[in-house]
Amino acid sequence: MAEDRRRRFVPPPALCGFLLLLVLIFTASYAVGRVAGPVAPGMRDSRTDPGSDAPADGGGDGGTGGGGMGGMHGGGH
Repeated sequence: MAEDRRRRFVPPPALCGFLLLLVLIFTASYAVGRVAGPVAPGMRDSRTDPGSDAPADGGGDGGTGGGGMGGMHGGGH
């Protein structure tokens, strides 16, 4: 009877294999990201001054009309 209970709580081998594969993929991608380093060294949020919470440029989006996305002038209008 006790052996029947243990069998009910054992996940199927396919599920265990899938979870192991997920762990391996995430571990490998994390390791590659650590080796590659930051995408743009020295990159920081340009919207705020590092010493305060106020916007560095006085606010606004620079007048681009694209919500702060500099290269998005007009948008096909």
